[in-house]
Amino acid sequence: MYRFLLTPRWWGIHVFVLLAIPFCVFMGSWQLSRFEDRVDTHKDAEATAEAHADGAARPLAKVLPVTTETSGERTRATGRYVKQLLVPDRGLDGADGYYVLGLLRTGEDKVLPVVRGWHEGPAPAKAPAAPTGTVTVTGALQPSEDARSTGVNASGGLPAGQVGIIGAASLVNLTSYDVYDGWITLDRAEAGLTPVPAKAPEGGGLDLKAFQNLGYTGEWFVFAGFVVFMWYRLVRREAEALRDAALGIAAEEEPEPAGV
Repeated sequence: MYRFLLTPRWWGIHVFVLLAIPFCVFMGSWQLSRFEDRVDTHKDAEATAEAHADGAARPLAKVLPVTTETSGERTRATGRYVKQLLVPDRGLDGADGYYVLGLLRTGEDKVLPVVRGWHEGPAPAKAPAAPTGTVTVTGALQPSEDARSTGVNASGGLPAGQVGIIGAASLVNLTSYDVYDGWITLDRAEAGLTPVPAKAPEGGGLDLKAFQNLGYTGEWFVFAGFVVFMWYRLVRREAEALRDAALGIAAEEEPEPAGV
């Protein structure tokens, strides 16, 4: 009854099934490995963040350039504030407000963007003035933002004294000094301001992409099972058709309309 499985048509079906199943399993395993990699990266980032929070602040030169390993690390820098800017539309704990950003000129004749703190409400014309004279600041190192960063205002058209993105590319045109490719958020904010918590590196945690990988894993394994199921259904259908033909069982044809 099952000799039909050796016909050329069925050999083509067998080859397709034998190729499709391993391919689906391979793709599902690959997507699963991508999800596991993101989970491991998330765990490593949490462990690194805890180590940074408890570690001593290191000089700025020893933690640059900013990488996924140094992002969030406590650092210190000494210099004088030469300019102050406001960064509007920044939320904190569910409230709307703005960052107070100071440009700290260091001994290398470059400026380091320093988020001195957060203030609730719309960005006013004036904010708490930056300290005068030489100061030493301590805070968490952060990578430069760009238009794709979460929470930035990339629309442009802001009033003078305001900037939407904390990054060297946005700030270099607002000062006559070179700008460090990175910024820090102070551990302790000054009077009238709230400290801004350091952000975890973007793209290295359990984000939407990680769960997309997990969803794709399930889809590929389902496809593999579907291929097996359809092969089984085709075999069973063919076998039943041959059995019915051998027994002389045929579907009754509908009578033709009169006059045909």
